[in-house]
Amino acid sequence: MANRIESSIPFVGLHAHSGLSPFDGLGMPSEHMDFAFENGMNAHALTDHGHMNGLPYQVEHLKKMKADNKDFRAIYGCESYFIKSHRKWRTMYEEHKANSKKQKKEEFGMVIEDEDRQKKFNPLNSRSHLVMVAQNQVGLNNLFQLISDSYKTENFYRYPRMDFEMLDKYNEGLIISSACMSGPLFEDYWRNRDKSPDHVLAAMRNTIAQFKEIFGDRFYGEVQWNDVPDQHLGNNYIIQACMEMGVEIISTADSHYPRPELWKDREMYKRIGWGGKIPAYAEGDSGLPETVDEVGYELYPKNGDQMWESYKRYSAKHRIEYDDTAIRDSIERTHHIAFDRCEDFLPADDIRLPEFVIPEGKTAIQALTQDALAGMKEKKITDPEYVDRLKYELNIIKDRGFAQYFLTMKAISDKAQEEMLVGLGRGSAAGSLLSYILDITQIDPIKYGLQFERFLTKDGKGYPDIDFDVEFPMELKTRLAEDWGKTTVVPISNFNTLQLRSLIKDIGKFYDIPFMEVNKVTGVMMSEATPLAKKAQGQTAGVYTPTFSEVKEYSETLQEFFKKYPHIETHVDNLFGNMRSISRHAGGVVVAENLDRHMPLINSGGVIQTPWSEGQNVRHLEPLGFIKFDLLGLSTLRMISGAIRHILKRHEGIEEPTFEQVRDYYNTNLHPDAIDFNNQEVWKEVFHKGKWAGIFQMTNGGAQRFCQEAEPESLLDFAAVTAIFRPGPLSAKAHSLYVANKDNPSQVHYDHPIIKEVLGETHGLLVFQEQLAMLAHKLGKDITLDEGNLLRKVLTKKGTGKDKVKDKLYEKFVAGCTGHGLSKAIADKQWANMEFFSGYGFNQSHAVSYGAVSFQCAWLSYYYPVEWMAAFLDKEPEDKKASAINTAKSFGFEIEPPSINRSGRVWEIGEDNNTLIQPLTGIKGLGDSALDQIINNRPFNTIEEFLFHKKITYSKLNKKALDVLVRSKALDELMDDRFTGLRHFWSAVAVDRPRKEKNLEDNITLYAPEGDFTDEEKLEHFASLTGIFPIHEIMSQEIQDNLLTRGCPPISEHDPDLQLVWFIPREVKIKKTKNGAEYWIITTTDSNSFDANIRCWGVREGDQISLNKVYIANLDYNEKWGFSTRSIKKALRRLT
Repeated sequence: MANRIESSIPFVGLHAHSGLSPFDGLGMPSEHMDFAFENGMNAHALTDHGHMNGLPYQVEHLKKMKADNKDFRAIYGCESYFIKSHRKWRTMYEEHKANSKKQKKEEFGMVIEDEDRQKKFNPLNSRSHLVMVAQNQVGLNNLFQLISDSYKTENFYRYPRMDFEMLDKYNEGLIISSACMSGPLFEDYWRNRDKSPDHVLAAMRNTIAQFKEIFGDRFYGEVQWNDVPDQHLGNNYIIQACMEMGVEIISTADSHYPRPELWKDREMYKRIGWGGKIPAYAEGDSGLPETVDEVGYELYPKNGDQMWESYKRYSAKHRIEYDDTAIRDSIERTHHIAFDRCEDFLPADDIRLPEFVIPEGKTAIQALTQDALAGMKEKKITDPEYVDRLKYELNIIKDRGFAQYFLTMKAISDKAQEEMLVGLGRGSAAGSLLSYILDITQIDPIKYGLQFERFLTKDGKGYPDIDFDVEFPMELKTRLAEDWGKTTVVPISNFNTLQLRSLIKDIGKFYDIPFMEVNKVTGVMMSEATPLAKKAQGQTAGVYTPTFSEVKEYSETLQEFFKKYPHIETHVDNLFGNMRSISRHAGGVVVAENLDRHMPLINSGGVIQTPWSEGQNVRHLEPLGFIKFDLLGLSTLRMISGAIRHILKRHEGIEEPTFEQVRDYYNTNLHPDAIDFNNQEVWKEVFHKGKWAGIFQMTNGGAQRFCQEAEPESLLDFAAVTAIFRPGPLSAKAHSLYVANKDNPSQVHYDHPIIKEVLGETHGLLVFQEQLAMLAHKLGKDITLDEGNLLRKVLTKKGTGKDKVKDKLYEKFVAGCTGHGLSKAIADKQWANMEFFSGYGFNQSHAVSYGAVSFQCAWLSYYYPVEWMAAFLDKEPEDKKASAINTAKSFGFEIEPPSINRSGRVWEIGEDNNTLIQPLTGIKGLGDSALDQIINNRPFNTIEEFLFHKKITYSKLNKKALDVLVRSKALDELMDDRFTGLRHFWSAVAVDRPRKEKNLEDNITLYAPEGDFTDEEKLEHFASLTGIFPIHEIMSQEIQDNLLTRGCPPISEHDPDLQLVWFIPREVKIKKTKNGAEYWIITTTDSNSFDANIRCWGVREGDQISLNKVYIANLDYNEKWGFSTRSIKKALRRLT
């Protein structure tokens, strides 16, 4: 505060943007607020374009400023997009669209301001700007409603719009100003300046009258001070018209970046966002201006003195005389508005949850208790232990006011379970008996010793967080929105920021830095920085992603690049982390009535969503009273559902199983209350023998090997395996110690029976977070389980001001240990052990729940192998499909290509119970309409039946569909001996599509000489159309096994010690080095469908590579270049 500037003229920036105005403003709201304070102001507005996405940042930082005893106000606002009448605009818009040669679809997405474009009148893009700030909470809610309504479909095309009718309805508590050169008064100027001054003034008077009728003295004319000639011409008109109409004016800085020196970075940011478009002021010059004077305006948060200086300098330069007193008043008036007309308030943060989940005449806790008792009765639970636990949980939930939250979660769960499978539990919520009783989770927490305190404590902070896995999250969210309302169930936004790699590429391209030079830096900087950053963090295993600062610190290549181009480093430093785009959270939604009244909803991609986010990096919803519900997709549930459908179809004769039938089968056979988790046949045949096809959590090779070494025999065993196979425990060699202790239990020493009681199930290791809490609870003196969980947190979060809490718990722990007969040295040893493993411990409730899903997969795989394999193939993503097929073949299954009569929408099972038939849906270019025509009208016995079927609509089963069906070999069974080969068949049936049987006969004769495709062509057609490379047609499983036995794995499993690898070339690209020397890049594949590039340096005459043949090679490998060789002839040998 000592260096704070003092301004003689009071002023508040009521028109200000941040980096939340993407590619227009720059910097976070906190940076703007801090600079405004340092620059002598005690308040600052945030008026980003068309939304209020920055409000939580504003509120969060305001609280910090006030905590630091800084006298400061935040003014909440928005620079909205305005048209005078939606009805007229929509009519004009529809007429324009109807007359346009190219029909434009409705465009929804992130709003990016482009003022140059706006000045060219186009009814589709018609809008002006309007600065709006809230005087109080009523005004803020009205502003929220106006913004939410402006994003409705009927009011949106590229930009959200509000009109006079909306403003009239929601004007209370709002102050409005006419904004910048894109405001409604300036729009009057642009449209009438070529007519006469009288036309301009008449138009302005009319516009002012309309605003004044709605807002009275809460409407202000706005003027700004810059080096743009039209600004001053417009200013004069605005001042005169407002004076005539009795409306006061204000001066604004229209700030866009938080510090004066950032002007050039803002210009770069705009160029990145606009795709290199040159702004109007540059007059065609594609480079950045050398000085801010070339831009014509300085857009940082100026104080009153700086505003006065800008006014005097620019008015003198343009030789326009203003009334100094009036202008000084317009500057000072902003302070009056901020401090005398706007309240000093924080936005309301009352918790908002849906009221409709509470039955009429009951309180939330009464309704929840009633549902819990009904659940106990339905599950036939009378055990006193369960009754006491339920009372305990309900009392905590009542005391903390969370009953309505649980009722909402139950309502969501009930909706989901009406039409899809749901997860068993995710995260700590599985430790709640109430969640189990309400069917929110499916794991009995008492049976598996799961702690409620890990989920919810008596004196904790914040709301519970129940992550809910479902088969189809998008479908569920759509259903909830349809049933409860689109402004009741709203998806949560994610904001994507500019990252280091893309920034270097974008800025390097702008400055014409050679692509290869930039690519060299971006290609190696992460691999250079990662091991050093990882080492600095003390992590020796697992994945680690270095931070921005760590990459700069540890990548020598990046350091050299920035040393050579310091201006690029400056841009990167100032632009990193600024807004790039907006998307949606994977599964998060907010649920509460009338959300459009309590937050300014936005629309992205045609979907209404929150303006604020909630996740690991930001926590903006709950502090403002909105609770996130995570509805997450789990593809394994779709796999389980698919397997059940196959089982019902093949074993119970149900041709088209309904979801109710799937659910009944699941509840009878797979629900955790029904399945036998101690079935040793499943553990031995799947987990011990490593039959991992589709087994949840077992896709990683290291995890697979560890599991086979550990040989789990129970759900808790397997939960420990998955908890240990993570970077932290692996770094501590916990996996090796676990296996050794399990194999030699007599060698495990426990210092006390209590320790054995707690850690015996994990063979003496602290694996689960709950174990640490329980150990502290049972060994310590009067340490509750709540305190045990608190201890876990304070041990992992060093330097957070919790040292006093930690010291107190340490004293209680040592006192308890000595009371149990342990020495202080042993107590300290146990404390140190807890401290060491506190950062590595895993959530037991989550591990058990997800372990149960893995066992469900294994059960299906063991008892119904072909049905499970079909479901596995059907649900694997396209980029892993070929690898999945190879897995199926390794299990002994035969793979049949797509068949017009035998294939369906999913993988089908052949009559021999050993053949899996590829689906027609896997053929690229075959649409749903064509597929419907095929499935609804088959079987087809001849090609004539298929081509000239009376019930088929051939506008849907068109020429394109015929083409891909033939080339993918799906019609092979209809190709009889009249055809000399597949090319002949293709030309006669698809290329020259016959409309009548006579045309087909003529085509058969005409194209007979074409014969067959080559083997290469057939392979390419199949691979390109199905996305599956048929590796089995090139090399047998026996050859693959022999190569592996002889120390030659596929390239995806490259082992530096073995050196040799095998692969199949798919493409060869010819390149040249900077010196003009030729080199090749060979794109390869292998049995794991792994695409690897091999750089072949020093290509010589006579070198050649045959595509789609098997090669073995001795290759070089490093992090920078990947695979390479300097001699094709010496290093590569073709096998087939």
